[in-house]
Amino acid sequence: MDTDLRDITIIGGGPTGLFAAFYGGMRGASTRVVDSLPELGGQLAALYPEKYIFDVGGFPKVLAKDLATKLREQALQFEPEVVLDEEVTRVAPQEDGTFHLEGRAGSYRTKALIVAGGKGAFEARKLEVPGYDDLLGSGVHYAVKDPETYRGQRVVIVGGGDSALDWVLALKGLTRELVLVHRRDTFRAHEHSVTLLRQACVNGEVELRSFHEVKEIHGEGRVEGCTIFDNRSDEHTTFAADAVLTFLGFKPDLGPIKDWGLEIRKNRLVVNHLMETNIPGIYGAGDIVDYDGKLDLIATGFAEAAIAVNNAVHHVDPGARVNPGHSTNLKVFQEK
Repeated sequence: MDTDLRDITIIGGGPTGLFAAFYGGMRGASTRVVDSLPELGGQLAALYPEKYIFDVGGFPKVLAKDLATKLREQALQFEPEVVLDEEVTRVAPQEDGTFHLEGRAGSYRTKALIVAGGKGAFEARKLEVPGYDDLLGSGVHYAVKDPETYRGQRVVIVGGGDSALDWVLALKGLTRELVLVHRRDTFRAHEHSVTLLRQACVNGEVELRSFHEVKEIHGEGRVEGCTIFDNRSDEHTTFAADAVLTFLGFKPDLGPIKDWGLEIRKNRLVVNHLMETNIPGIYGAGDIVDYDGKLDLIATGFAEAAIAVNNAVHHVDPGARVNPGHSTNLKVFQEK
């Protein structure tokens, strides 16, 4: 059975989607947020809650989980409908100009749609080695929820990018043993992080295994050990381990969005300066969109969300102004 018709439905409950929900409420639009994850916050909450973010306005530094909490608080003050654990599989334009959305668990009607789904459905790149699939969730993880989980443990981290080095530096004071396994001797991470890693190795806080790869993860119901090999000599080394954390990146996938008739370029939705897609009434914002000069930043996503919402409000009600003016002068906040 269809739920109530909403002015704006936002697909994606990450930073951009949450800010869009807030902005829609601020503009007096009835809004709905649909997200495939079980909680709002997107990758901030699901993948790196304990990492600091330094480039969001107003915060010299802020933990990802704390930023997610503040964004949720801001977004929910206007009581949008929130639908979690739901994936929209089909979007059907209707003769009256509205859209019918079909999901795995239900169907939804909306006058305008904003796609703010990050990079789409994200799937962690996995190690194609024995033991990975069997022990995933039982010592093998591709995200860290709570660093305290690894206090006093023997931990292997696999990867050479920012996430791998960030978590090496974050965990080095907690673990009993910490080994970083990387297939090369160069890193795809910030230079400062690499410098700190080198110093941690000198201090004996981290063991770096360059030119090494994981051969097998051992354990019966739980990680107990790991075998790695030197990719130059094929020499194998096996050692005890309590956890194997793999930070190998994610494979972005637009999923069902690819079949909605939207213009796509390089796995992203093409939008214009108003954040409009090629289908009137459907807008995009955040990492999922592409246009000349696009920057993948949370700060940029906030601006794109505001542009998308203001134009969606005008689409729904042509008599509504696109520019709402300054928030300090809006009646909705004086009433609150």
